[in-house]
Amino acid sequence: MSNKVVITAAVTGAGDTIKKNPHVPVTPKEIADSAIESAKAGAAIAHIHARNPDTGGISHNVDHYREIVERIRESETDVIINITSGGGGDFIPDEADPERGGEGTDIQTPAERHNPVKELLPEMCTLDCGSLNFGNMIYMSPADWLRKQAKLVQESGVKPELECFDTGHLRFAQQLIDEGLIDGDPIFQFCLGIPWGAEADVETILYMKSRIPDNAHWSAFGIGRMQLPIASQSALLGGNVRVGLEDNIYLTKGVPARNEQLVEKAVSILQGNGQEPMSPKEARKHLGLRDPHKESSI
Repeated sequence: MSNKVVITAAVTGAGDTIKKNPHVPVTPKEIADSAIESAKAGAAIAHIHARNPDTGGISHNVDHYREIVERIRESETDVIINITSGGGGDFIPDEADPERGGEGTDIQTPAERHNPVKELLPEMCTLDCGSLNFGNMIYMSPADWLRKQAKLVQESGVKPELECFDTGHLRFAQQLIDEGLIDGDPIFQFCLGIPWGAEADVETILYMKSRIPDNAHWSAFGIGRMQLPIASQSALLGGNVRVGLEDNIYLTKGVPARNEQLVEKAVSILQGNGQEPMSPKEARKHLGLRDPHKESSI
């Protein structure tokens, strides 16, 4: 068990959650402000999705991402920015013509998924390492698409966080490493409890941890009521943690949360374990990330 732990705040996601929790940030300003407040509460990393300010739904608009990132960078609060590159993977077969996507389908090419990362060069971005039955939807990331996307991320100099929703994703992440598409010590995120991926329990964490390289960094998160229990178990087992409204919208049963409150809960859990959250500066060094503050001073 490490004494210092990296906390990621996944501040909004793309799910249909805004009607259930009025604190879910939607506009670029709200998302940036929530990331900043989460950092003040103890998060070293802010994981960013953009939403359409008018509808609250998913947005792939680079300008929305740009406003979020610029607001965070211009603030006086330091936090590592981690942009999603997993958007545009939703496929729902049309019942009348199943070879085509029906209502709700949202597919982007690897280059389109990479575009906000290429334009804004955050320190980190996610890389979803496979396809999955995501509820009644298929989340699509074919192997060759992922290779192309990993290469684009590598060429940009951004560090990928290898998101694994099931055990087969671990195998493909290792394949990317073997093919030289992941530089430095890899960073894994175990995404647990999503229907129908890996279970959110200790046995799954232990198995997934046993299947990654010795030099890998790792974190785990659970969704819904399992968010905080998985955060505690991940930290106790030597991993990092992720909390936030992307994965869980309640502070306690029936009580809508704010992102900073969930981060505060995570900090309290760590301190109860005799651990402390890493600062963004410490996390950059620990994870092998480039330091944008040094770059801006050159």
